[in-house]
Amino acid sequence: MATTATRVSLADFLASPDLQGRYELLDGAVIEKMSSKRFHSRTQRALLYLLDAWGELRGEVGVEWAVVLERNGQPWVPVPDVLFVSRDRLPDDIGDEACPVSPDLAVEIISPNQGFGEMTEKAVAYLAAGVARVWVVDTRSRTVTVFRAGAVPVTFRGDRAIEDEALPGLSLTPEGIFERAGL
Repeated sequence: MATTATRVSLADFLASPDLQGRYELLDGAVIEKMSSKRFHSRTQRALLYLLDAWGELRGEVGVEWAVVLERNGQPWVPVPDVLFVSRDRLPDDIGDEACPVSPDLAVEIISPNQGFGEMTEKAVAYLAAGVARVWVVDTRSRTVTVFRAGAVPVTFRGDRAIEDEALPGLSLTPEGIFERAGL
């Protein structure tokens, strides 16, 4: 990931069309997101399909939708691979902007040059910023690790169902996700 040497304010970052979707803001630095590879893209598409089928009447599922959070007392604008925000938490007048509330679910798919430790650190930051659940998806090991505040992360594989009171009615298995992705 490339980081710019220039510091940018949250307002300037959000107002710049050149930075939308391809970059994240962390501690005032603009960080370029890595381009997706095939397995990442297919997994992201599968998750969108499966989560959208469940969440259509419950809220909004977004892909690469920036979200305004705080990390270490500084503005943070991550761009999760997939996110879900319940309808009752989204403002009625939301326009074409970064998500203004912490998601109920943020999903990060590990890219080839990223490690699980790096994604764990990001998951912990999401939780500290108020995100209810974080899923870290590993296409190589075909697992989904679920993070929630105050609990030990739980790794799901095979046909073990991911079910969660924070996401009522959702039941997915890693096997189902990766089958849908064609992996």
